[in-house]
Amino acid sequence: MKKFTVFNIISEPFEPEILSGFLWETEPSGIEELSNSLNLFFESEDENIKSKLVEILDELKSDGMLDTYEINYSVFEDQNWNEEWEKGIKVINVTDKIVIKPTFRDYNPKPNEIVITIDPKMSFGTGEHQTTKLILSLLEKFVSSNQRVLDVGSGTAVLAIAALKLGATSAVAVDNDEWCLDNGIENAKLNDVENLLQVKLGEIKDIEDSDFDLILANIQRNVLLPIAPQICERVKNDGLIILSGLLIDDEKVIVEKYSTFGFKLLEKSQMDEWIALVFQKTL
Repeated sequence: MKKFTVFNIISEPFEPEILSGFLWETEPSGIEELSNSLNLFFESEDENIKSKLVEILDELKSDGMLDTYEINYSVFEDQNWNEEWEKGIKVINVTDKIVIKPTFRDYNPKPNEIVITIDPKMSFGTGEHQTTKLILSLLEKFVSSNQRVLDVGSGTAVLAIAALKLGATSAVAVDNDEWCLDNGIENAKLNDVENLLQVKLGEIKDIEDSDFDLILANIQRNVLLPIAPQICERVKNDGLIILSGLLIDDEKVIVEKYSTFGFKLLEKSQMDEWIALVFQKTL
């Protein structure tokens, strides 16, 4: 049997989708989300892996994204670990209309359901987390035909794909992680929207277009605050932005920041301690 190294990461605050995005840089074979921690699986016993994890987590602490973290390490023999990991990823009925399914699950859609097929192995954004569910639910309400959509920090590109399946004309998905670039392209093909979706490696500053009707960003507060002017520059007057990845306590500072750039809060949605905000550009 093969030996697998598992690193269990406990952090405060625990934001699994955001944390996973950074930890994919260590190139694990898989990441498993538990109730209050992440397991990272490695097929090698490279002694440098832990130091890489520490470097990433220390940087997140210094940037104010983490208060504390703990790393636990174990080695086990199990040739079917990937099968066990996949057991934890289910078909998700996000709303009455939107369904997300991994490639390794079968699903018979009901009439009028929109099924998004995602290969979740190389990036985050499978629809399991509250932040993704919140923004997908709002997409169902605010996407309309003839819209051009920008998905910032796109991960699996699930939001951009959903927007297209809900009627948007075209979309751009941008992420600074190479795993997300490859995975986003793959997921676009899985959902037959590769001709409508452009997946890019980079950040919002690398997007030259400035006429998007709708911008989506499921990123935490410390990222959403500094990119407010860049979002403003890239959305049309009267255009919409939907921001998620936010905790209840983040609402005041986000609303204050974005209002200085001419955004008016239209709607707030909440699930547990998480919120998503819809703004319209009024300048």
